[in-house]
Amino acid sequence: MTTSNSAPTSSPTSVAPTPTHGPRRSGSLGPIGLVLAGGVSVQFGAALAVTLMPRAGALGVVTLRLLAAAVVLLVVCRPRLRGHSRTDWGTVVVFGLTLAAMNGLFYQAVDRISLGAAVTLEFLGPLALSVLASRRAVNTVWAGLALAGVFLLGGGDFGDLDGAGVAFALGAGAMWAAYIVFSGWTGRRFPQADGLALAMAVGALAFLPLGIAEAGTRLLDPVTVGLGVGVALMSSVLPYTLELLALRTLPASAFAILMSLEPAMAALSGFLILDQALSALQALAVALVIAASMGAVRTQVGRGKATLPPVD
Repeated sequence: MTTSNSAPTSSPTSVAPTPTHGPRRSGSLGPIGLVLAGGVSVQFGAALAVTLMPRAGALGVVTLRLLAAAVVLLVVCRPRLRGHSRTDWGTVVVFGLTLAAMNGLFYQAVDRISLGAAVTLEFLGPLALSVLASRRAVNTVWAGLALAGVFLLGGGDFGDLDGAGVAFALGAGAMWAAYIVFSGWTGRRFPQADGLALAMAVGALAFLPLGIAEAGTRLLDPVTVGLGVGVALMSSVLPYTLELLALRTLPASAFAILMSLEPAMAALSGFLILDQALSALQALAVALVIAASMGAVRTQVGRGKATLPPVD
């Protein structure tokens, strides 16, 4: 979700091309550890955001996260504003609106259903994109596994899950798939992370009226602001930095497989921080979605394509 959900809340970044030379065996635990640390940061940042919602509301939390992340990225990246075409700006604006929508829908979801369930449902977006992009018959197996996981997640009839929460999580997943596409386009038009910084600023400005409408002056409370900055750092800035460092040596295929563990990380953080325990069936559902994601990634690796960027 969850650029972060992690959230998501996952961090906003695009998977770099697979390096022409793989990492040395002895150093492989380094980048793997960075990716896992980034994933844990995203999901625990999402859990922190859930605890902040009573103070600022879901829309207020999203506003704080986007504003704080935008300020940090603009200061660090110092993107150049001149010299870009109208198409460049159009791309970054749509990317920013997609980023804002993805975060807004995800936080509406975790306000209604457990963090593990929300991330699992959201993960169907990039999983569907990965399956469709591959166009191989074997991907019907991965799609079937994912659908079975979703069926089990709802206890067979979704009677145990809030319907609006499910709809918001699926909407966030659709926006995540769109985010992947626009992230790639923006990355090709802007150097380094300039496009991301500008898109984050666009998303923050677009979301600001919604946050003010829901939270009002509560957005100015020092404690609320401090917690919002913490959410931004844990869900966007820190994981983004760790993933960039990891991708200098870690093949994109291995990175994508590691990102498939996001639903499990979300379930763990939800249990430890929010006391949101999954039933046996729901835990099996998360495992099926993870297996489907890993299978889809491996299929693409076999074709020389590895894609699955991280969570928002």
